Order: sequence, then structure tokens, then C-alpha cells
Amino acid sequence: MKLKITFALILFLGILNIEAQTNPKDLASDFFVNYQNDGASIALDKLYSTNKWMERATDAITNLKSQLEGLNEDYVGKYYGYELLGEKKLAESYVLLSYLVKFDRQPIRYTFQFYKPNDKWVIYSFKFDANIDDEIEESAKLYYLNID
Repeated sequence: MKLKITFALILFLGILNIEAQTNPKDLASDFFVNYQNDGASIALDKLYSTNKWMERATDAITNLKSQLEGLNEDYVGKYYGYELLGEKKLAESYVLLSYLVKFDRQPIRYTFQFYKPNDKWVIYSFKFDANIDDEIEESAKLYYLNID
């Protein structure tokens, strides 16, 4: 009896883990856990492993890994975590998630695009940039404000 309960619990937890991996926010969260624990290269490998078609873009992914690894403590300081900046849905099968990633020196924006062609979400695109300060200044310009 105890063996059946243990097996059922393991099976149930496995199903929960599969379900946890089926939405974009969980995939992004997993990326950040891997990023913090294992580094940028491994985090990107695991992220891109969700999409079999990314095997054709090895040069681009290698370049991205190199750039992301450059965001180390010597360059941007200590990593403190991330916050969701925004989420945009384009239908039910395409989602963009934008995160503010916090470092000592400056914030960096990480942008994930996820696509669900059939029954599971895959990474479609990942980018990062440091243009947040320019954008917030631009958004404060008078022509964006409602002045009556």
C-alpha cells in the first residue's frame, strides 16, 4: 500500500512539473533560476532546448551566450533578481514577456517571446538591452502627456 501511495505521489508531482512547464511565465522563471545557479550559457541552452528548430541557429545562439556572459560582476555588478515589466499577447499562441533584470550598475531588460504552435510553449526569441532609461525619458515628453 505504501509503495502505491509513493508511486502515485511521484506520478502526480511529475504531472505537476509538466504542467508547470507549459506556460511562458514558468519557462521564463526557470530561465532565471538557471541563470542565477548555473550561468547564462546553461540557462540559454535550457531555454532554447524547448524549440527543436533553434538547433539551426547555433552561431546566433553562441553569439548571444557570449554577449550575455559579458554581463558579469566585473561589468554590471552583482545580480539581484528580476521583475516583470510587461506582458503582451498576440492571440492565444504568442506571448511577449519583458523583464527588468537588476544589477548593481544598471538595469537590463530581458525580452522573451514564446510561441505555442500546437500543445506546448516554445521559445521563439530572446533579446536583452539596456535602453530602459532612454525609453522612460522619451515617454515623459510632452507629446506623450495628456495636456488639456
